[in-house]
Amino acid sequence: MTQPQQTPAQFLTSEESADVDKALLFSHEKFLTRLTISSLRLLKHIAKETGVTVEELTHQQVIDWMEKDSKIRQEQGSEAAFLKW
Repeated sequence: MTQPQQTPAQFLTSEESADVDKALLFSHEKFLTRLTISSLRLLKHIAKETGVTVEELTHQQVIDWMEKDSKIRQEQGSEAAFLKW
């Protein structure tokens, strides 16, 4: 199965969202499932930019990356940052 195309701001594809909706889960569990899938996608991106595997990422590397992305948003605008919120 190929990886669906998505923009950097899209952390859950329509197909993934539909699959979560079909799952036999309570609504709060569906929310956590969506959050987990999105978090995994973000961690993969951070690991790639950091040059390590997801398993090797430390909490400090995640914090540093988030600070860097926040600084980009503040200085260059939200379109320049990876996270779009």
